[in-house]
Amino acid sequence: AASGALDRERFDDARRMVAPVVKELPFLAAGHEVNGLAAYRLGLWRNAAQSLELARQIRVDPAILPVLADCYRAMKRWSSVDEVWREIRELSPSHDVMAEGRIVAAGALADQGDLKGAVALMRQAQKPPKKLREHHLRQWYVLADLLDRAGDTVGAARLFREIAAADGDFADVRDRLRSLGR
Repeated sequence: AASGALDRERFDDARRMVAPVVKELPFLAAGHEVNGLAAYRLGLWRNAAQSLELARQIRVDPAILPVLADCYRAMKRWSSVDEVWREIRELSPSHDVMAEGRIVAAGALADQGDLKGAVALMRQAQKPPKKLREHHLRQWYVLADLLDRAGDTVGAARLFREIAAADGDFADVRDRLRSLGR
């Protein structure tokens, strides 16, 4: 039921429903995952990280690692972000999980003022895929945003145009192109 509430974006309800499960079954990773994901969606970074760490200790699920890294990013725990990003790379998870991890790691670099490092990290995902998926567009969008922030408006506009050509309704890509005068 708590997982269903999480899926329906009823995050407070999910946390309330899963609380007795976590208390009664502290070694059930799924309970901690639901609690952590709900706390994350509520912006409760510390609570989310604690729950996701507990789930991680019980059973490593690569899908929760980018969320955990993003909690650490929100708390400015840069070495923890780096540690989780390293773990994601070592696990070699699905492409979408790897993409989310890369996005969080690049965001952490940018948050620390290292736009050049963030761009370099995101450029690793710039190669055109055989079959375009949403995680490719997400990575290109982040790279385009970073390029724009770094002053490379030509490179940013080129990527935003590629995204718009693939999916004109993706995020605010049309607005971004207009803001760049393209």
